Parts: sequence; structure tokens; C-alpha cells
Amino acid sequence: MRGSGGTEGGVGLFTIGFVLSIVSLYFFFDSVQVTTRGNGLFTGMMYRAVGDGAFGTASMGLVFLPFFLGVIALFYDARPAWAWYLMWVGLGILVVEILSQLTFIFNLRASYLLLVLATFAAGVGMMLRSYRAIESSPRDRSQDPTDDEHHRSR
Repeated sequence: MRGSGGTEGGVGLFTIGFVLSIVSLYFFFDSVQVTTRGNGLFTGMMYRAVGDGAFGTASMGLVFLPFFLGVIALFYDARPAWAWYLMWVGLGILVVEILSQLTFIFNLRASYLLLVLATFAAGVGMMLRSYRAIESSPRDRSQDPTDDEHHRSR
């Protein structure tokens, strides 16, 4: 039975390699902790512009203002394009602000990291190997009735 790439047994080898790669990626990403830090992109700009004054502690609330005003305008009248624009810009600002506050902490021992990387590399190697033709030994070729060289020698 031909498998992946037309090779014998390629499907099994590819499946084992795929599972190894997926499991190692899971353990790799499972070792990453996601947390937030103090200021995002927009609150950081406001804090740098104003300093630790009146807006130093309340600047996060100002980020909600465009979204808040856009939603108010849409509930009042949903037809004006400027209200939709204000709401979508405000939502975009909120998404950028949240994502810019994320910090990734990679907490993993070196031996565990080497094991995860080696398992991933082995899985990728097995997947790539499944696309190569498995070469048969010379004795197997002499028993193959479709082998032209064997038929010519008879």
C-alpha cells in the first residue's frame, strides 16, 4: 500500500512525526506565561506627555472615551457614518491597548527545552522522511517481477 508521497508506509511515518511535532509544540507553548505590564501603547504615550499629574492615574479611562461616545451616538441614531467610525476606531484603540500590555514570560529548564526542541525536530524529520521513497535491498529487487533489469537477464 502506497502512503504519503507515493512511498510504502509513508502515512504511518508521517502520522507519528506529526503527533511528535504537535505534542512538542504543546509543551513549548504550555511553558509560556502571559501577563500584563503597567502601560499600553496609548496610556504610555499619555503618561509620557502629561507625566504623573492629573492624567497619570486616570489615563486608562480616556482610552475608553472614543468607543463609549461611538456607542452612545449609535444608540441615539445608527445612521450617521461618523458614529460607526468612532465606535470602530475606539474598539481598535482598546484592542491595541490591551495587546500592547501583554508580556510573555518563558519559564523552562534548559534540559526540558532541549527535549522539546529535539522532539519537534524528530517529528519534522519523520514527516519529511515519509515523502522519500524507501529503497529496497538488491535481493528484494531481484524478486520483483516488474524489475526490467531482472527480466533482461533471463
